[in-house]
Amino acid sequence: MRGTLRVFISLLLPIVVLAVGAPDPARAQQQEKRIALVVGNGAYTKSPLATTANDAGLIAQTLQAAGFDVVGARDLDGDTLRKSFRDFIQKAQASGPGTVAMIYLAGYGVQLAGENYFIPVDSSIGRDTDIPTEGLRISDYARQLAAIPLKANIVVLDAARAQPFIEGGQPIASGLALVEPDPNMLIAFNAAPGTVAPEEPGPYGIYAQSLAEMIRTGGLALPDVFDRVRLRVNEASKGAQVPWNEQKISAQFSFFERGPDAPPPEAAPDQVAAIRNKPIRDLGVQDAYAAALERDTLPAYEEFLTAYPSDPLSRRVMAIVAARREAITWRRTYRNDSPEAYWSYLRRYPRGPHAADARRRLA
Repeated sequence: MRGTLRVFISLLLPIVVLAVGAPDPARAQQQEKRIALVVGNGAYTKSPLATTANDAGLIAQTLQAAGFDVVGARDLDGDTLRKSFRDFIQKAQASGPGTVAMIYLAGYGVQLAGENYFIPVDSSIGRDTDIPTEGLRISDYARQLAAIPLKANIVVLDAARAQPFIEGGQPIASGLALVEPDPNMLIAFNAAPGTVAPEEPGPYGIYAQSLAEMIRTGGLALPDVFDRVRLRVNEASKGAQVPWNEQKISAQFSFFERGPDAPPPEAAPDQVAAIRNKPIRDLGVQDAYAAALERDTLPAYEEFLTAYPSDPLSRRVMAIVAARREAITWRRTYRNDSPEAYWSYLRRYPRGPHAADARRRLA
């Protein structure tokens, strides 16, 4: 049994670098049109970022190898960033229903009142009230993209970082806000809602390296790519960073086909599926932890805590559960948008990350 479980974990955490076993670009699936917008903002006046320009370059190269028509840019100001998005929306509209559209943004992202904003390099943000005018609200463009009849939309925000901007006014919650993707869309964050990624010296960030590696793994379905990214980043950061994604895409899509000369899978698909569906309490602690991360649901994390309440890994899981519960509560609160809902949030989380948001809405 332990051997079987090790096979499962090895499939989730492949120990290969980008240059080893990377699929031939000629084998990238070309049945649908593929377009991408890739932006890396790092030259901020306050706290420049060391990895984001390189991260965007790495993802752009990887997507080009996968057959995407990529528009890449770095260090965009607000006007240029908004124009880039408008041009990309128009490009998606003209591309036809078989198109897969992907957006990757690396830089600073912030959340305010249930919305996520990507920050241009020329932004002048000193207070919470500056964010809606200075930042680019992601949902404005995600909704436009979702309204276009495409095969799939992929929006990746490599932007959950400790923000250096707010110096006055009300505090804002850390990280990015938990959101629900529109139909036919996948949304991914480099760190789970309400959390931030550790500062990295460069030259590349863990999330971008992991995403590029998994994109290049031939034959992976789209959800599997991001499940493996979550496991790889968690492993590389020693639990300090747990990416998040949610998707409502029914179409089958993989970045690369599995090459005919690729090594055979280490386990049959039905064997992997059986292990994935196995109760977490029946797995050893390391395998149970990997399975909970792979499933990335509150029931899975709670099952792990029930099975291994005293294990050191439980501290990591408890932190994940606490952040996810609060994020879900806030999303429900903001959707209800009533005084009763905001007071209910404040009673449950009087010093919670969204307490200032709740008081703003009550005022």
